[in-house]
Amino acid sequence: MQYFLCLAEEKNVTRAARQLNIVQPALSMQIAKLEAELGQKLFDRSVQGMTLTSAGEALVRLTAPIVRDAEYARQEMAQLGGRISGRVSVGLITSVAQSTMANASATVASRYPEITLSACEGYTETLVDWVNTGQLDFALINVPRRKTSLTAHHVMDEEMVFACRRGSPIRPPAKLRFDHIANFDLVLPSKRHGLRLILDEHAAAVGIDLRPRLELDTLPALCDVIATTDFATVLPTIALRQSLANGAIRAHRFDEQRIVRSIAWVHHPRRAVSVAAKAVLDVIRQDLEQAAAVAREFVEPFSGCATSSPSKARRRSRRKTIS
Repeated sequence: MQYFLCLAEEKNVTRAARQLNIVQPALSMQIAKLEAELGQKLFDRSVQGMTLTSAGEALVRLTAPIVRDAEYARQEMAQLGGRISGRVSVGLITSVAQSTMANASATVASRYPEITLSACEGYTETLVDWVNTGQLDFALINVPRRKTSLTAHHVMDEEMVFACRRGSPIRPPAKLRFDHIANFDLVLPSKRHGLRLILDEHAAAVGIDLRPRLELDTLPALCDVIATTDFATVLPTIALRQSLANGAIRAHRFDEQRIVRSIAWVHHPRRAVSVAAKAVLDVIRQDLEQAAAVAREFVEPFSGCATSSPSKARRRSRRKTIS
């Protein structure tokens, strides 16, 4: 069953076989055997890869929780011998993934060599669905606006700031209010994105209608647009960190009403969180908190000042990192 679930996740026989450390024909044979036993076609095959049939989707819902519970039991037994091992599947919203995943995954690989980590990124609602169906052990998401059946634990609150290109003719007021952003050409995530839902709620509260010139859900691409054009945006500080650090953009805090997004990690209440999953979560959370702290250092000098130099922020950040 692990072979089936791995192929359902990877959607590619070659990648799944590599993950499972078996040869490709052996995986194909096991899937064919499973389909014969169940009397159901589980995958549609095409040149693009493998996609689940309706029967395959039903089998994922039925078996993923059972396999994860068995894996949890195996990990707990291994921990009795002082080892932390097992497979951990985690989902991250894009702003978290781009800020922490490269560094956090390297830390996990170094610190916990017996943990196999599988990470993906997606929208909050998609990640919630995957945790519900057992495809993910846990996920870091924007706190959802609608109720879910998942257990949620607060991770951090993060400020969202107004940003534009350094050298741009845009000159926001020294006391910047959220309703002022309606006066600028904006690039924002689309309405599918959790960050846009937060912004739309604040816009409705102050009586403005957000009509961005561009909508981009790929946040690194959105930051590149801001750094090379005269558009502006409103994003969390960690999403802007790299562009702030290299001096490509400047950022301004809102004066009267802070715009805050809350990040939480969620898991299914009827499935235990393994020791390995907790270890991975701790690494990601620590890296995320550090990334947010560094990003705030770059924003601080720019508040209410369009011409401040980023050099002081860079020096402060370096001193903090070294210490």
